[in-house]
Amino acid sequence: MRRLVDEIEKYIKGLLAASPTGQVEIHRNALALYFRCAPSQINYVLTTRFTLHHGFYIESRRGGGGFLRISRLPQSGYCDLVREVFGFIGESLSQAEAVALVGRLEAEGVLSRREAALVREAVSTGIMKVVPAVRNKLRAALLKAMMMAVFGRERVD
Repeated sequence: MRRLVDEIEKYIKGLLAASPTGQVEIHRNALALYFRCAPSQINYVLTTRFTLHHGFYIESRRGGGGFLRISRLPQSGYCDLVREVFGFIGESLSQAEAVALVGRLEAEGVLSRREAALVREAVSTGIMKVVPAVRNKLRAALLKAMMMAVFGRERVD
């Protein structure tokens, strides 16, 4: 049986897929009623599954007529994507950020399912038996090296 958060994510992604504009407006409380859950569970899904790193942008308006507007970011051109990836990685990267980035690259077809699984495993904390202070820097360096192999040896400025 799928977890509730997975069902909520699937539902929202279905709404986005059906939208010709790539965006949807939802009411947090109405969605919570639909799934028979607390509004905080909707917040959890949005803050963990619909981030910029996952390729989404969320606007919210609070109050009686409040809503959430979720937009799928347009897929970048190849050069823009390369710059965006290397810019996001930076000098240090947490495991959660790395996994989100790999998931986005897999969803956009840049990485195959198998490649994504290999990269996720390589940057996982369990594999990196190094001092925590150095771990995120090492993860960023490893991910950059793997992305160079994926994107080719083009210099990214």
